[in-house]
Amino acid sequence: MRFIETWTSATLLAVRDLTPAIREFLLRPDHFTGAPYPVGSHIDVGVTIDGQPQTRSYSLVGEVDPKGFRIAVRRAPDSRGGSRYMWSLAPGARLNITQPASLVQLDWTRRQFCLIAGGVGITPIVGAAQALARRDAGVTLHYAVRTRGDAAYLDMLEGLLGERLIVHAGDEGRRLDLERVFANLPQDTMTLFCGPMRMLDAARRAWEASGRAITDLRYETFGSSGLLPTEAFRVRLAGEGTEFVIPHDRSMLDVLNDAGHEVMSDCRRGECGVCALDVVAVDGEIDHRDVFFSEHQKRESRKICACVSRARGTITVDTLHRADVP
Repeated sequence: MRFIETWTSATLLAVRDLTPAIREFLLRPDHFTGAPYPVGSHIDVGVTIDGQPQTRSYSLVGEVDPKGFRIAVRRAPDSRGGSRYMWSLAPGARLNITQPASLVQLDWTRRQFCLIAGGVGITPIVGAAQALARRDAGVTLHYAVRTRGDAAYLDMLEGLLGERLIVHAGDEGRRLDLERVFANLPQDTMTLFCGPMRMLDAARRAWEASGRAITDLRYETFGSSGLLPTEAFRVRLAGEGTEFVIPHDRSMLDVLNDAGHEVMSDCRRGECGVCALDVVAVDGEIDHRDVFFSEHQKRESRKICACVSRARGTITVDTLHRADVP
């Protein structure tokens, strides 16, 4: 396991609306020390959805804050319920959270960096921009949004980066051209990306087409974003005749585990592949929302990450669980 979760209680100190759809939350853990955390760190937050305890991951905004941990949550009507729960909270609320952890490893010896954010994907990028600007590194931030009014932290980033911040607002006709951006980067540039899955897929294709080393593209992901609408689907277990309905607001991993099928997991963000299940049949379409499998593997659809990926219709999987076998 890569993640050893250490949970602690925390108090919600304050909230503020950054845009009509993005709200910032300031959380102060009990016994908070203000210790620094790596760029790209996230915390897990215990939430309650339909009376059931669940967990959601949120990126920490900015570098260490003496007041506590800042996260920003976009209210998504088609989410699994985490954003709705967070938006229902008022200052003074008590929550359980984990200590910060990061999967993003930047090579600080580089001199050129490109940061790319799509929508609320700006949250882990803010800290990277602050750290790089403080180191006087060569850094450019491309920020893709529907409108400037959707761009959280825009004023702060403009003050920090000036002309090195390029806003790609769709309503202004300035859509982000990833192929053009990558073609103009110095050869030794490291890129950090965070945005929805469709945008990440496009970024990886453009990066590979540019002939650059895939290891120089690092990314954070939205665990709930996909190419298909988030809706209920059915999962049939091979060899058991058992079928489950996966509601739009729950993961396949949680439903199967609650039913006693003990699917192993680790990151719960679609990044480690521990929860991957064999796909036996597909009557519909799989929406791969992980970043663990390659594009080729996703097209083959022989496996699915149960923690984040979804489907339309019915899929048959093999959990390798064999009841009544001595």
